[in-house]
Amino acid sequence: MKRRAFVISVALHALLLVTVYVFQGMIFPYIRIYGLVPLLLPIVCAGVAVYEGCHAGGITGLFAGILCDVSFNQPVGVFTIILTLAGLFFGALADAVLTRGFVTYLLLCIAILFISSFAQIFPFLFFAGHSQVPLLTVTLWQTLYSWLFAVPIWFFVRALGKRAQDASSREKPL
Repeated sequence: MKRRAFVISVALHALLLVTVYVFQGMIFPYIRIYGLVPLLLPIVCAGVAVYEGCHAGGITGLFAGILCDVSFNQPVGVFTIILTLAGLFFGALADAVLTRGFVTYLLLCIAILFISSFAQIFPFLFFAGHSQVPLLTVTLWQTLYSWLFAVPIWFFVRALGKRAQDASSREKPL
């Protein structure tokens, strides 16, 4: 029974990641607002980390990062490293210190979205010599635009978190 619940949980997490990936990589690039495309996979990473903890956040961050690296024309591995570390760190914070709730989720979404947006402009900012103000302005607007989608994604990550919590509470101790 435990194995079946684990397989279903992995399948639901994979379905969520693939669905969000399709929206981020294949639908929203055609619905740009002022040339901006929202980042959605980091939101899933933050949500899973808040509601399911360090291990699930790190694993989700790993796969979300791989999907982001596939989607964007970035140096390979940047998003994989950033989102994996963010999932582990945010999950550890949620396990140890933070309250698992909507406000915590929204604040961590802002943090991970800003870090992810900054990772996109980093090479232009420091190696290509572009002006800082326009790049940081784009980072801020992309963070805010992406943050709008935190609420709809919250319903799904919270449901997955509740499902995982219910499954773990049904386990019998040895």
